[in-house]
Amino acid sequence: MSKRLKVRFAVLTVLFLITIFSIYLVFQESKQGILTVAFLNIGQGDSIFIEAPSGNQILIDGGPGRGVLRELSKVMPFYDRSIDVVLATHPDADHIGGLPDILKKYKTEIFFEPGVETDTNMYKELEKLVSEKESAGKIKKIEARRGMVVDLGGGTILEILYPVLDPRGMETNTASIVARLVYGENEFLLTGDSPVNIEDYLISQIPQGDTLGSLGPKGVTLGKGLPLGLRADVLKAGHHGSRTSTSLEYVNAVQPEYVVISTGRDNKYGHPHQEVLDTLNNAGVKILRTDQDGRIVFESDGVNLKLK
Repeated sequence: MSKRLKVRFAVLTVLFLITIFSIYLVFQESKQGILTVAFLNIGQGDSIFIEAPSGNQILIDGGPGRGVLRELSKVMPFYDRSIDVVLATHPDADHIGGLPDILKKYKTEIFFEPGVETDTNMYKELEKLVSEKESAGKIKKIEARRGMVVDLGGGTILEILYPVLDPRGMETNTASIVARLVYGENEFLLTGDSPVNIEDYLISQIPQGDTLGSLGPKGVTLGKGLPLGLRADVLKAGHHGSRTSTSLEYVNAVQPEYVVISTGRDNKYGHPHQEVLDTLNNAGVKILRTDQDGRIVFESDGVNLKLK
């Protein structure tokens, strides 16, 4: 290559990089004040990517395998190699299968888990990886408990509603972390695979003397961030739309506008079960399904919630 061609190539490269950087700045400015919540299309499993207006990110579950990497590439810039918080709701394969790849590829500061244990190789691989990173000072592992609040910045918080106590010895679905994401007037209730008995427990925690109708249009927060009531604009149906979750009483307590069902097409479990679909249809909520709608992305400015 001649000297002139080398100079021309260098100039074009610099111009290209400047263009890319300019596009990035415009993109970042357009997202200021916006919360993004993406229910990823990873087949039969769960994975939710959240980016707060501050730019801080959290990944809740990683689906059954490497498909989560492909999905993240659709909602994150190609150059972004960090996710601030990773949360595993419980150690079933369809929720943690992709997390080892995530922790290997993305720098992560905090790893949340419920504390329930299993003897599967997948769980052991994940725990070994987290333990090694923690020993090296590269990650901090926290067992989630009711009352904890994750401040994602920009006015966005994630409240842990469950577990209450050490769940060791519990069935894994029963030990699922339940969390409520709050940004301004918009809320998302994220349930893992929690069954009806945990839903009933959460309903029972609404303070006595307060009725659902008296909580105001968006609920009220108390003390350390624990919510009065369970209201949310968006409810992620428990256990992929299984009849073991998403009772009518729970839906009435949450009063969502949207219910998201994360499930795989033609899955062997028959999810979502017709009983759950009937409950949701009778409640008049809008049902969104990853097996039919693909990746489901919400954006909120703290007042207005819209599907992207």
